[in-house]
Order: sequence, then structure tokens, then C-alpha cells
Amino acid sequence: MNQLDSRHDIAIIGGGNAALCAAITAAEAGAKVIILEAAPKEYRGGNSRHTRNFRCKHEAPLSVLVDAYGEEEYFNDLLQVTGGQTDENLARMVIRRSEECLPWMEAHGVHFQPSLSGTLSLGRTNAFFMGGGKSLVNAYYRTAEALGVEVHYEAPVAHVALDGSRVTRVDYKLNGEQRSIAPRAVVVASGGFQADIDWLADAWGPPARNFLIRGTPYNRGTVLRDLLDQGVSSVGDPTQCHAVAIDGRAPKYDGGIVTRLDCVPFSIVVNKEGRRFYDEGEDVWPKRYAIWGRLVAAQPDQVGYAIIDAKSFELFMPSVFPPIKADSLPELAEKMGLPVTELMATVEEFNAACGDASAFRPMEKDGVATTGIEPAKTNWARPISEAPFYGYSLRTGVTFTYLGLKVDEKAQCRTESGPIENLWAAGETMAGSILGKGYLAGFGMSIGTVFGRIAGAEAANHVR
Repeated sequence: MNQLDSRHDIAIIGGGNAALCAAITAAEAGAKVIILEAAPKEYRGGNSRHTRNFRCKHEAPLSVLVDAYGEEEYFNDLLQVTGGQTDENLARMVIRRSEECLPWMEAHGVHFQPSLSGTLSLGRTNAFFMGGGKSLVNAYYRTAEALGVEVHYEAPVAHVALDGSRVTRVDYKLNGEQRSIAPRAVVVASGGFQADIDWLADAWGPPARNFLIRGTPYNRGTVLRDLLDQGVSSVGDPTQCHAVAIDGRAPKYDGGIVTRLDCVPFSIVVNKEGRRFYDEGEDVWPKRYAIWGRLVAAQPDQVGYAIIDAKSFELFMPSVFPPIKADSLPELAEKMGLPVTELMATVEEFNAACGDASAFRPMEKDGVATTGIEPAKTNWARPISEAPFYGYSLRTGVTFTYLGLKVDEKAQCRTESGPIENLWAAGETMAGSILGKGYLAGFGMSIGTVFGRIAGAEAANHVR
């Protein structure tokens, strides 16, 4: 092992949005900062390179955001998806501070596009990045490097050494060599453990081995486990995660946001037995889409199938992989490997339960519901009747996990004995402090940006 390197004030572990916000904030405060990113340069940015948008509170039109989106509405949207499982104090802080973050992001090289038009638009609540998450990540790296931040890629951290209430050393690998540094402060922003299938299986059981990993393959939870093993306080449930129903043809790892399917509100979703199992019209996708990963996970073989017809086909964002297409439902069932008789019975029952659809409104919850069947479809319920018919296979796609490091409003970590004086956390690795379950579109970026900036500022104050 090389001689202990103490040149840097602050070590940032991770290389995604939260890490970069921390690094930029600390560097602007005059600190000497090093980023240790496990991924190669071409895959830098963690899950942030797959993101598209940032959920932002605003009391009036702000940049590309229209109208207003106040704290109470934002918080109530969060309550809907978490079932109340959130730290209200931290959640409200993120919500309030998101408003100041958007101008900060623009000042640091992030460009936003006019919000998506068409179905289920987020123009009021979410600001979309021009060029997507990769452009955001690249902009932040340019900013960080211009500020003198030292960046190392393919530099996985193996151990963060705690001595009482202090971090004394960070061990990592670079160019095949074991190295150690002794920074005066550390910010952990290395994500969750979604790429460690064994860890997922420990929590979920055998079904987890059928999951697809939507997020980066480099988030294996090494630093998280290391710190938890040393008594750093945890938060969250290992079975809770950002789990989305994605295209069953997506790759095992790193499929990203583009593998998500937005057709669910306008479809019926069945399991491999051809039976519906949940209300497809419960809510618009920005609030409820993330529950479908968990719902599919609970079905036989962890698979589902979305069935739509011609009149609904252009109501959602196009998929990466083309749907399976057929001129009849029996033909579609055969192509998808579904039992023909059972699927036809399900569709006939559903169609018979649909009533007057004249109030159908794809942009909002319209109350066009079924009657007399379980589960009901409470919005957008129209018969599956107009050829051609389309189908998508669904699998559980895990983006990130919620078991993480417990932090306070200053992003500081702690043990049972009290705060760790020079350790902070930001992003997915502490998101479980706010996200007990479920997910709200764009909220992960809100958490990462707010807490990244807080962690960077607090670490910089510590080393002054």
C-alpha cells in the first residue's frame, strides 16, 4: 500500500449527480476535492446519466416550468406514493430547497428543454434536461474540473475507516494498485446496492434473481455495507426500492430509463395466467408508475403483460423495442405465450365492465371506470376492441435501493454514539431517509441535488 495521501481536504465517493453537486459546492468554497468514481469514464455518472428530469417546487413560472407547484401539493404527491413513510422534516426541506436548485443548476451548465408535450405532461412539476442525464453529468464534470476537482475513474472504494467519531482513511483501488488517502472530510454518494443480486436475493428471496437491473452495474453497495458493518446508522427497508415495470426484453443491467413502459394507464395488465391483478388506472404515471415493478415482482415468474389496442397506441411515449403486434387477440396471446382462452375471458370481462367513455381524457385522471369487476380500473377504462392489438412483456426493473445511511438535515451521518464529525452522505445512498417506499418522478434528482449541495457545503465548512 502506498504512503497515506493527505493532500485532499475532501474525498467524494461516487460520481453521479449528488457527488458532483457536493464536489462543485465544496470546491467553490475553496476546498481541495477528489472524486473517486468506480465506473470507467465512459460510464461515469451512476444512475444520473439515465435521468431526464428534476421535480421542482415553484410559486410562479420558473425557467421552463409553467404555472405554480407549491410545497403542499408537492408534499401531498410524495405522501401518495410513500403511503406516509417519509421523514416529513427532511422531505419538506428538499421540496423547499428544490426551488433554489434549478437556477443553480442552470448557472453550472445544465440546460433545460421546454417540457414534454402530449400525454400526461409534466410541464408544471418537472424540468427536463436538454440532452438528458448524460448531458447534465457532463456539464457538472466540466464545471468540477474547471474548479480544480481531481477526478479518478475506475477507482472503487473498498473501505472507509472509522475511528470513534471520525473517518481517518479511505482505501481504494486505482490502476490495479491499492491506495489510501486521509482526507479531512468524506462525502459518500455512491448509491445503493441494486447491482448486487445476492444482496437483493437476501432481502427478496429467489424472485430477485429474475429482476432486471435498470440502473448502473457499478452500484454494488460496497461502501454502504462497509459503513453499516462499522455501526453507522441505517435507514430504510432492504426490500424497498425504485422498482419499475420495464420492457421484458431489456438487458440484465444498465437498461436505463428508456426501458420503462408508459402504456400501463391505457392498457390492461395480466400475469402469465392471463389474469388482471391491479388497477391500471389508479393514477397517472408520474405518481404511480414506480409501483408496477413491485406488483410484477409479486406475480408468477415475476412477469406481466400489457395489452392495448389501436385507439390507445399513440397516447404514450414510444417504446425502445417495438411492441408485439397482431390482428386479433387470440393471435396476440399466441405470440406472447399467453393462454388464449384465459386472456380472451379476461378481455371480455373487462370490456363488458367498461361503460360510457365519452369523458375519456388521457392528460388527467378522468374517472372513466369499470363497474362490477375486481380489480376495478378507475380511470381511462375503455374496451380493448380495436385492431390491431399490441402487447408488451413486463419485468421488474430495479433502479436503486432504499436501505441506506441515516442522515440529519445537514446530511451528516451518525452512529449510536452520536454524529460522525467528518462524514456526510447524499443521493441514493441516503434517499431512504425520505423515500420509505414508492417513488415520485424526478424526486431522486431533487434529493441528490439538495443533499449534495448541503453535504458539500458542510464538508467545506468543516475543513476551513
